[in-house]
This record gives sequence, C-alpha cells and structure tokens, in this order.
Amino acid sequence: MNLIENIKEGLRSVQANLLRSVLTALIVAIGITSLVGILTAIDGIEYSVTASLSDLGINTFDISSKINRGRSQQGVKEKSYPRLTLGDAQKFIDRFDYPASISLSADLTSIAEVKHGSKKTNPNVGVIGVNEEYLAIKGLNIEKGRNLSTIEVQYGTKAAVIGKKVFDALYEERENAVGTDISFKGTQFRVIGVLEEKGQLAEDNYDNMIFIPIIVANQMASGRGLDYWLTVGLTDITKMEHAMGEATGLMRAIRMDPVGKDNSFNVEKSETLAENLESITGALRMGGFGVGFITLLGASIALMNIMLVSVTERTREVGVRKALGATPLRIRQQFVIEAIVVCLLGGIGGVILGILVGNLINRAMSIDIFVVPWLWMFLGMVICIIVGLLSGYYPAKRHRVWIR
Repeated sequence: MNLIENIKEGLRSVQANLLRSVLTALIVAIGITSLVGILTAIDGIEYSVTASLSDLGINTFDISSKINRGRSQQGVKEKSYPRLTLGDAQKFIDRFDYPASISLSADLTSIAEVKHGSKKTNPNVGVIGVNEEYLAIKGLNIEKGRNLSTIEVQYGTKAAVIGKKVFDALYEERENAVGTDISFKGTQFRVIGVLEEKGQLAEDNYDNMIFIPIIVANQMASGRGLDYWLTVGLTDITKMEHAMGEATGLMRAIRMDPVGKDNSFNVEKSETLAENLESITGALRMGGFGVGFITLLGASIALMNIMLVSVTERTREVGVRKALGATPLRIRQQFVIEAIVVCLLGGIGGVILGILVGNLINRAMSIDIFVVPWLWMFLGMVICIIVGLLSGYYPAKRHRVWIR
C-alpha cells in the first residue's frame, strides 16, 4: 500500500464518519476563528489609528532654530546659535531633492483681533505664515474654498484661510466667507478658504487660527525675527532615518556649520505617538494570540480525545490491515492523515470565519477597512497541521499501533 493509496484511504475514512469529522472540524474551526478573528481585529485597529495619527504628523520630522534658554552647565554658559532665517528655509526647500513634502511656517501672533464688517473676534486668534504644503502635512482639510496657491505664497498675496471658530465668530452659519475681506493688525486680507473643524484631537487649536502666506507674515513682523519651522513629510516612514540624514547634511551646508561642530539647528522626528502605538498594539496582539492559543489548545485536546475513541473503535480494522500486509508506518500514516485532513478542514473554515468576525468587529467600531491577515492565515494553517500531527500520533501510539 503506497502513500497515495493511504491518503485516499484516510480521506475515505473521513467521509465514512462524516458527522464525527464535521463536528471535530468545528472544534478546530472555533479555535482558529478565535485566533485569527482577534488578530484581524487588532490589525484593523492598528491600521485605522496609524492612518489617523499620520494626520497628526507621525510621518514627519521638523527642522527649527536651536533656542538658547540661558542655561549653563558647570559654570559654562550654553552656546547660542543664530535663528533660522527665511532665506535658510527657502534654500532648503529648493535644494532638498528627497521625495517628500516640505511645509514652512512661522507664528506671527497668537493675540490677533480679527474684524469683518461690524463683527470681531476675541483677541486670541493665532496667525501663522505658511507655504502651500502646510495644510496637507498637518492634515487640515478645506471645507469651503481652496488652499493657498504657490503663486500667492511666492508673491505675498494678501490671502487667508481661516479656521472654523474664526468663521463662526465672524459669519452667519450659512454665509459664504470665501471672497470676503477680513482685517487684523491693520492689514486687510481676502478669505479664500475655510477649514473643516479639527476639534480637540489636534495638537494645536487650528480652529482658532488664520493662515497667510509666509512672506506676508515676515513683512508684518516689522523687523521682529520670526521662528521658522520646516516640516518634512514622508510617505514611507521606513525611510525616516535616511531622509533626516540627508536633511541634516543639507542644512549644515546652508548654515555653513564647521565640520566636527554641533548643528546650529534642531532636527526632531515626530514618532513618539508611533512608538506608543506600536507598543500598545504589540501588547494587544500578544494578548489576543494568548487567548486564541488557549482556545486552540482546548480544541486540540478535544480532537485528540476523539481520535483516541476512533482508534479504539477501529482495533479490528487495524488488525485486518496488518494481517493483509500493512506496515505500522502505513497505519500510522492513515491516522495522521485523517487527523490532518480534519484539522485542515476546520482550519480553512476557521480562517474564513476569523476574517469575517475580525472585520465585523472593525466595522462595529466604525473602521471602514477590510483586513486580510495573510500572516495570521498562514500561521493558523501551520498550527492546524501541527495539531493534526499530534492528534494523530498520540492516540495511535497509546494503542500500540506503532509496534513493529
């Protein structure tokens, strides 16, 4: 009796005891469903949170002035460095050829009183000079109108994009602010866009801000040096370290920092949230794997018990097969094949149910993405094969099928 014939015999045995095989497969399917379902849901949660945090800047790094806070160490005063200038920032944007988006910004004031007609805001509105990339990198969406254009930024057009709170303070609910004029600090601006409400999740109060071209903000500073911030946004976070190295080298060349000396500017990556997310989801994944594994362990014990009963019931069949010349190896293969087939049937069903259950959990949490966890599918099938091997091996050994 060759291996192929033995496989066919094992499949016929499964078919002959169809009800028992189906029930046994269901036991395994429940365990695999638990394992794959939990891990699929966790993958969906991680994807959703990562996408949300991407809007808050986890795929970015900042270049800014190195501020001297007047501190000293062991009697040695901390060295001061000149601030980044608008010229430094513009040279960096022009020369940085790494595939990335670069925003430039500077806070003009945080106590502006904005007027429109007879209405005015409280004197607590922030005004920021920006370039055309700023809103996209910060994850700010336009509700009405449009963003600042490259031409408006380059030529310093008196155009402005306003936040939702500023709109609510100056306009009626259904009034169209686009195309109207507002004024602050003695300068009149044309409103070209209104932002969607960002809410409290934002790192800054963008809803109570106005965004104007960076050159205009520089002009309105009246000789006061502004703190310019460059934010480099990457689509591929895995290239963060390489991009930061390129940016540091370029900025050192622009600032003419001497070789061997410290940078005269700060380069900081915004990945604290990403690191926290990774540790949290890692812990969740370990916990989910533990729960699923325990469930699967119970299913494997139940399967082994059924196989023990199966071997006991088929003692006469085993004797007849040995009398006809079947070797213990072939008999061993039959029981192992039967167990593996049952486990694979249950595993396939469990993987499909696990994907559906995991995505239903995601949908219940308003996560609109369908996750196909290829890694967990493969892991689930490997576990099924291992469980089948053990479940077929131990019962046959206990009943002395292995004796040669």
